Amino acid sequence: MNIIETPIPEVKVIEPKVFGDARGFFYESYSSQRFNEAIGTDVEFVQDNHSRSGQGVLRGLHYQIQQPQGKLVRVVRGEVFDVAVDIRKSSATFGQWVGYVLSADNYRQMWVPAGFAHGFLVLADDTEFLYKTTDYYAPEHERTIQWDDADLAIDWPIDGFEPRLLEKDRVGTPFADAELFT
Repeated sequence: MNIIETPIPEVKVIEPKVFGDARGFFYESYSSQRFNEAIGTDVEFVQDNHSRSGQGVLRGLHYQIQQPQGKLVRVVRGEVFDVAVDIRKSSATFGQWVGYVLSADNYRQMWVPAGFAHGFLVLADDTEFLYKTTDYYAPEHERTIQWDDADLAIDWPIDGFEPRLLEKDRVGTPFADAELFT
């Protein structure tokens, strides 16, 4: 596996080694030992999630203020622009974001540690997104930061269309007013 360092050191992009021929392909999508060596800490995943969305759907920016979740995310069908925002006040990269295209064709995964808000924009119709989490979903602790917050200035690849949003994403909290990690 190849690890791509990002401008936020804790966030990693992972490229697995893919073996393919005329019959198809094979790759190891997750190995606890290799993953933990690659990120330099021991992580235990407790839940797997799978979503399917149409092109133009934007989900996020979500996080849990208690029971924070680290997420290992990947796409098995289609393509997304995946974003992680550092919302740890004590971090040298506080308020910064990184975004990468993850697709079924590039096999990339992104590690988004606890302490980050996460979101993605679906770039292809009928996209399937999988992610492992380090803690269980706790809706009472879920928070949403405004996806288009001017202070964050995320450069979403939206060309001439309005993303399709749930109401909770449409009315997210401005970053300046959000409940954040210390």
